[in-house]
Amino acid sequence: MFFRKRALREQVDQFLFIGLGNPGREYDQTRHNIGFLVIDRFAERWNVRVEKYRYKSLMGEYRQEYFKAILVKPQTFMNNSGQAVRSFFNFYKPPLSQVLVIYDDLDIPFGTIRIRQDGGSGGQKGMKSIIEHLGTDDFPRMRVGIGRPPGKMDSTDFILDKFRPKEQVDLDIILNYCADALDVFIKDGIEMAMTSFNKNILDGKQ
Repeated sequence: MFFRKRALREQVDQFLFIGLGNPGREYDQTRHNIGFLVIDRFAERWNVRVEKYRYKSLMGEYRQEYFKAILVKPQTFMNNSGQAVRSFFNFYKPPLSQVLVIYDDLDIPFGTIRIRQDGGSGGQKGMKSIIEHLGTDDFPRMRVGIGRPPGKMDSTDFILDKFRPKEQVDLDIILNYCADALDVFIKDGIEMAMTSFNKNILDGKQ
């Protein structure tokens, strides 16, 4: 019986959560770095430090008795995110269904998240790099809406711009919401996460 209990304890589910963004102070708090911000919020919630440098990334580990979540912020710049993700995937060997990539999306409204089980890059260059390096798009992702640029503002300028002061209060709500979704993803699976969190939480507020 002792050996059976020990074997059960060693069967730990491994999750790999990757938030996409660009390193450097000039990109801190920009729309394109919302993946980093979600990882940071989740880490703060569970007192995890995402500061160890490994595989061209900052990383930390959130551990409970029956699972471990590896939190990753690639430092390769967005377009080369796949280099870092492939290294983590090769080392930890999580099931593809437990690899979740978090990134910004211009095509969905600010305040909306979309969790999906698989799919293409949708033109997002960080996701394109990850799909190329993993050789598959059959893994979950969380798209965090940042909305379209106002007027004739260039899309690149918009995503690399910082959130406006009036967006900061809503951003705090969004990051907490995303962290809640990660908790549900771990404990109850992607189907429950999609059912519970695929919506715009700012509807009726703005």
